[in-house]
Amino acid sequence: MENVRGLMSAALKHRPIAERPEKGGPALVEEEEPGSVIAKFVEDLRDKTEGAYRVDAFEVNSANYGAPQIRERVVFIGNSFGVEVEFPQPTHGVESDADQSNLFTYNGSQLKSWATLRDAIGDLRENDPELMDFSPRKKGFLSLVPEGGNWRSLPVEVQQESMGRAWHAKGGRSGWWRRLSWDFPCPTLVTMPNHASTSLCHPEQVRVLSVKEYARIQEFPDGWIFCGKTSEKYLQIGNAVPVRLGKVTAQVVSNLLDAMGNEKRSTYRNSKQPFRRVYIKSHVRTRRWYKGGAVYAGTDGGELAYAGK
Repeated sequence: MENVRGLMSAALKHRPIAERPEKGGPALVEEEEPGSVIAKFVEDLRDKTEGAYRVDAFEVNSANYGAPQIRERVVFIGNSFGVEVEFPQPTHGVESDADQSNLFTYNGSQLKSWATLRDAIGDLRENDPELMDFSPRKKGFLSLVPEGGNWRSLPVEVQQESMGRAWHAKGGRSGWWRRLSWDFPCPTLVTMPNHASTSLCHPEQVRVLSVKEYARIQEFPDGWIFCGKTSEKYLQIGNAVPVRLGKVTAQVVSNLLDAMGNEKRSTYRNSKQPFRRVYIKSHVRTRRWYKGGAVYAGTDGGELAYAGK
């Protein structure tokens, strides 16, 4: 199975931030501890199957396997053979975390370049794209943002006017008034691309990505048909597993079953651990939005005219 990577740190019981120990509250109980959801899952799995299954959890990113989208996921593979399963190492990206501030900095790497938005939709031409588009007000602000920019690309007074109280918030705001870049992987597709805080605006046109473009970025075949209202199509595609990541995962399972069926068990390591967590470069950052008081955007990391907050 697969899910969002945040599931790995989820707690069974939520403690409001204002009541946590660092704010003077009592110590967290077991159910409030980060990761208690997965701990309970593993416990229940062992109880209900009498210990028959063990699980490997892999924190991965679809962009690292050639998908044109940055999408962090956790993939769980359970087996009753008592062996540890391995997930393939990345085939695309950069060699070190230090390089992840710039897509174009590595040379001589054994990894392929990340696939870009241009690779996915650059050749797509639609006469009447199916859209759940931005409002006229939102389009007014987005029209001021250059390719590859976001809210930091706007004059400070426009930032404040357009973002309201969110302008004073800390962190997690890179999606505000975001216009995509042709030369980077697409950010994670969301189910509502026309929200101001999670906008997915076309690099050149002042509109959201179309349903067809969404499907291309998830790498569905062009002939694939999605049913329902436009909003339901965005929901289906936005919630889907990237096809490429699904294929890589399926190959892992197929190889395991083939090995067990052909008595090639020796290629897998036996394990008595009920659960194993493996991090495989799941956090990907292709560039910096803001550094040293200057705003960066676009495909070349160039400095823009306005300094951000």
